[in-house]
Amino acid sequence: MISIYGSPQSSAGRCFWCLEEVGVPYEHKSISFKDQEHKSAEFLAVNPNGKVPALVDGDFTIWESMAINFYLAEAYKPELLGKNPKENGLVHQWSIWSIADLQPPLIAAFIQLIFVPEERRDHNIIKKSLEKLPAMLATLNKALESHSFLLGDTFTLADLNVSTVVAICDQVDFKLSDYPAIMTWRQKLAQRDSFKRYQALEN
Repeated sequence: MISIYGSPQSSAGRCFWCLEEVGVPYEHKSISFKDQEHKSAEFLAVNPNGKVPALVDGDFTIWESMAINFYLAEAYKPELLGKNPKENGLVHQWSIWSIADLQPPLIAAFIQLIFVPEERRDHNIIKKSLEKLPAMLATLNKALESHSFLLGDTFTLADLNVSTVVAICDQVDFKLSDYPAIMTWRQKLAQRDSFKRYQALEN
């Protein structure tokens, strides 16, 4: 039985969605940061960084959400990685781009808007972070203008991974109305049964 540590409402969410997509049974193990469970000897044996998500599959342990998703796809649903090396390369390209380029400014704004009290927020950080988004979202929108999904007409891990980063736009109230292809793509993804099951999960 696979065990997944973390909350569906955190960065671990993409792993819960991937687990639902590949269709393997798993158990959810929540970690209370308030109670310092992430610093317990038991959890540090799973992830010495003391962070979630982390996944245990038999005698194998892996952490970092994107790495977990690539493992799950490779092990349980390889078609999510594309039909050939070129498609596999594109799945990696888009996934790495989303977490290396698109996610950092989103998280910077998210931290200020969600975790920092209003009177202490650095509005310069928020402004500069949000100003970085249009060019990157335009790149994504253009890639989706002539296709249903990032690699064409077939859903892949690239769509799952990238869309979970784009979803942070909702949390920082960055409107996507200027990117119609992205909005249409997100609507298609929201219709997937795996996505609906993931969205129904509780913390």
